[in-house]
Amino acid sequence: MARPQNLDLDLLRTFVAVVDLGGFTRAGEALLRRQSTISLQIMRLEQGLAVRLFDRTRRRVRLTAEGEALLARARDILDLNDRTIASLDGVAIAGRVRLGTPEDFATTHLPQVLARFARAYPAVQLEVTCELTLTLQGRFRQGDFDLVLLKREPERLGRGVRVWREPLVWVAAPQLAVEAAQVLPLVVSPPPCVYRKRATASLDRVRRRWRIAYSCASLAGQHAAVHAGLGVTVLPKDMVPAGLVALERRWHLPRLHDTEIALLSATNLSAPARRLHDHIVRSLEASASA
Repeated sequence: MARPQNLDLDLLRTFVAVVDLGGFTRAGEALLRRQSTISLQIMRLEQGLAVRLFDRTRRRVRLTAEGEALLARARDILDLNDRTIASLDGVAIAGRVRLGTPEDFATTHLPQVLARFARAYPAVQLEVTCELTLTLQGRFRQGDFDLVLLKREPERLGRGVRVWREPLVWVAAPQLAVEAAQVLPLVVSPPPCVYRKRATASLDRVRRRWRIAYSCASLAGQHAAVHAGLGVTVLPKDMVPAGLVALERRWHLPRLHDTEIALLSATNLSAPARRLHDHIVRSLEASASA
């Protein structure tokens, strides 16, 4: 009978930290270890599994196909380990966690994620605030949130863990028709707004005339205006409401570059906030790969 092989949880935790933080140096800083120690731990994990987990260049570190396959399982293993210890040590995970998020993301992808967390940790009080991304950034810097989800440019270096990629599309009511020579009416949020900036910048790039036909901070208000045929808006491709259509390349509209959602953490997170951070990363990663 073959001797079973056991995974080293410490090595798995280091592997996940390298992925989440975008490199060996940042993982070492977070885990209070030298970069050489982090490299040695990843090497030991690769040797134990007989696979290569990362493609490494001088500028960046990327997961291999084997690394991608391991990542979701590693998160599950670490989560089960942490929840098992929490349930046996007699100390309930309790406290308050303040989360900031863009409204559109909160109404589509987050409800089930947060519901599962609430069931697993009933003593944790969640406080969720929906704002525009640039407003969330300012409030996060002021210390108003423990965790914040922010829209940002893909591949942009900076803090946070990327948890979602958003292909953007032009969206309108089926009955709306706009000729190429006409001024394009836009339905957008007031500034500051990432989607508003993305829409106007892309139109300016191709010298397409536009005007703000309807400006509303409420997502429901924007959707109502688009349903009524008052103009065109920009939304993530998988968040187009029923009754509206993605225009793709119709009306000679320019291509919209993707954005992404990153999860940022305040320093010295409490135990409940750390649990929510890991839960959001794991849940959204699983949804994106499903």
